[in-house]
Amino acid sequence: MHEIVQDYYGNQLKHTDDLKTNACCDTNVTPSWLKRLLSRIHPEILSRYYGCGLVCPPLLEGCRVLDLGCGSGRDVYLLSQLVGSSGEVIGVDMTDEQLTVANKYQDFHSDVFGYKNVSFLKGYIEHLDKLNLEPNSFDVIVSNCVVNLSPDKDAVLNGINLLLKEGGEFYFSDVYADRRVPTAVRNDPVLYGECLGGALYWNDFLQLARRHGFVDPRLVTDKPILITNPELALRISDLNFVSATYRLFKLKNLETSSEDYAQEVIYLGNIPEHADQFIFDKYHNIERGKKFPVSGNTWRMLHDTRYVNNFNFIGDFSGHLGIFPSYGSNMPFDTTENSKIGSKCC
Repeated sequence: MHEIVQDYYGNQLKHTDDLKTNACCDTNVTPSWLKRLLSRIHPEILSRYYGCGLVCPPLLEGCRVLDLGCGSGRDVYLLSQLVGSSGEVIGVDMTDEQLTVANKYQDFHSDVFGYKNVSFLKGYIEHLDKLNLEPNSFDVIVSNCVVNLSPDKDAVLNGINLLLKEGGEFYFSDVYADRRVPTAVRNDPVLYGECLGGALYWNDFLQLARRHGFVDPRLVTDKPILITNPELALRISDLNFVSATYRLFKLKNLETSSEDYAQEVIYLGNIPEHADQFIFDKYHNIERGKKFPVSGNTWRMLHDTRYVNNFNFIGDFSGHLGIFPSYGSNMPFDTTENSKIGSKCC
């Protein structure tokens, strides 16, 4: 599959418009503050963007960030501006053609930003241990529509866990299916290159994440994927796909379920661009200045990470009240009817 992906992204795709579906095309509304940062990135970099979401979590100033499957570097140069001169962003990709474009504009962006904090490595995301990257050294790892392309997703998650610091975060967008993808779809070169053939069944992904120490994956956003190409729509039959953003935290003391310890947090409103509210995930929209009940896991995700100075924390773990109100075990994504038909994005 590596050869298929390298050919598809290195030779067949020259521009975002070459995509045959919107699976690898971000259809989220870009906030105005992020548009300003995107406008500073070279047009050729922007024209070769094949992501399915925004992988820019808040509070990155000074962080060390790794971008897996960075392609021509759009997200790397975007994150470069968010981590600032005191931070660092490293991009990893296996495709020479993409890395050539990414490296071509390093001086251009350092001149625009006023500093240079970016580097690119050639390698496979299944073999992060071969890139001479120090274990437990990254605050945040991101990827954008890339994990689905990997033939060994266990190795990817294992490598991520090894490289993240304790309290670090894997924040990534990817493609998921509403059931296990059949062999005929998995082995279709076009569907695989379009990020559909390698998509995980959503519940298999949750088990994969937990298997590698990320015991409480948090869904941030999700959106149905529109298959606009009639031929490809026939090939995938009744499968439904979703692009979704998850955040996974490397924290030793997380529990496998949401337990209630009568804890609350109060958001201080001091995260840049999030003065009035902080949307932590799909189920936690935390308004500034108001007490917000949280489970023990959510408390730790805020208290034992880079978010600790952005909240007041109420309570501890001395009294257990049972299970926190559950979000259920059904498919977590929003769905719409006829999601295979629609207009192509970008």
